[in-house]
Amino acid sequence: MTSNISSGEVPVSTPESTIPQLGTFSMLRLGVFNMGLGIMSLLTLGVLNRVMIAELGVPALIAAGAIAVHQFMAPARVWFGTMSDRRPLFGYHRSGYIWIGIALMWAMAFLGVQVVWKIGETVVANGDWTSAAYPWVGLLAFIFALYGLALSSTSTPFTALLVDVSDEETQSKLIGIGWGMLMVGIITGVIIVSIVLPSIDETPTLALSGVGVAAEVVPPVDPTVALDQLRRAINRLFVIAPAIVCGLAILSTYGIEKKYSRLQSRAAARPGGGNNDLTLAKALKVLTASRQTGLFFVFLLVLSVSLFAQDAVLEPYGGEIFGMAISETTQLNAFFGLGTLLGIVVTGFLLGPKLGKKRTIRVGCLWAAFCLVLLIVIGLTRDPMLLKGGVFCFGLASGVLTTGSILLMLDLTVTQVAGTFIGAWGLAQAMARGGATFLGGGLLSLGTKVMEAVTGGPVPEENLLPAYGLVFGVQAVGMLVAITLLGRVNIREFQVNAKDAITAALESDMD
Repeated sequence: MTSNISSGEVPVSTPESTIPQLGTFSMLRLGVFNMGLGIMSLLTLGVLNRVMIAELGVPALIAAGAIAVHQFMAPARVWFGTMSDRRPLFGYHRSGYIWIGIALMWAMAFLGVQVVWKIGETVVANGDWTSAAYPWVGLLAFIFALYGLALSSTSTPFTALLVDVSDEETQSKLIGIGWGMLMVGIITGVIIVSIVLPSIDETPTLALSGVGVAAEVVPPVDPTVALDQLRRAINRLFVIAPAIVCGLAILSTYGIEKKYSRLQSRAAARPGGGNNDLTLAKALKVLTASRQTGLFFVFLLVLSVSLFAQDAVLEPYGGEIFGMAISETTQLNAFFGLGTLLGIVVTGFLLGPKLGKKRTIRVGCLWAAFCLVLLIVIGLTRDPMLLKGGVFCFGLASGVLTTGSILLMLDLTVTQVAGTFIGAWGLAQAMARGGATFLGGGLLSLGTKVMEAVTGGPVPEENLLPAYGLVFGVQAVGMLVAITLLGRVNIREFQVNAKDAITAALESDMD
């Protein structure tokens, strides 16, 4: 039997047992790709968001909304995953999509920054924020939609590549290293932001009424000059940093698929042989063949919402309840990231192999529920150091749950159409992240309104602990619901049904 894939792919006839196993160095190389994604997320969600709101005076809801559009492109993950299963680029099923996608992310990020300057010029021309800027905001949202498509086209094939190159022995270590490096990237992004922000602070802001947080404390300057200085600094950052990320992406993946991929040998072992003829419609048929797929999809939704609902309220919690300054509440992200990094590494190398996937997730859910209740109790002390410790502990739970759920996700993925399944799981997580932000903010607003109704008037910020407690309490309950859903997930049932679905999909052509 010969392969229908161009040279550079592992031949279909190559037995999986003869393909070399990933070594630690190769795992670390693959992890560098996730490090780059972490840096990019901080550049867009950290630097660009800060510049729009603080320096240009763009309303926070508009700025965050335009950037968040990329998250709503998550349904494309399924399509890109299936395309990487079916149609190789440059002779590779995964690597070609990864390289093109990361380059497009760089291009879209830079174009987005240029539109931001157009928004700034409109603000300067009108002396304040006006409706004249909305067409540019619309264009910015469109560019970030393209950014989201580029992100889907690179991250989904990359995760599918992890499935292709790993086996039962290397899977947990590979996931631990890969997602640990993602947190290293985020922390690196925090360092980049901390280096860039002082230079921004030294740059005169747009000294207009209502524009720029420093307008009240710096002497008036020519707004055009201030905008030009800001533009030069940020443009330089958005050229150099994404270029480094692109280089890291190529460095981390070059040669990996050719040497280690088991995709073709696994495809040859499936019913119907090695023909790569599963179309999107057939792949979706496989995706929906088992009720276990739906159960796991709902489980991921509940788990992710319960894990990330505090994203929208954690820093305000530190500011209003604990009286922390902005710089101090920003440090909460570092404590959470360090806890997550440690949790990922410990789970990948210790808990996962020792306890198994489902037991690891149960431990993580219980620990997360405890930490969420602990955050409420710590609010009674008003001690910022205790809050940082509580956030670090919750980060540990996040790391355990992230690694455990990813390992389980790989077990609930048909290796022959890994891209399709990875796309579906990515869609579930993206939907949940977006919903979690709205849920956290909505619960906080609801709790505040209830307290105002009970007290008959406005409630001082420092007395809003019950409102914040509502958010954390609902998250803790969600963790217990996730444990219940996890108990109904049956890996063996999924694997049997998926095999039958592949056979049916392939035999439908013969009929």
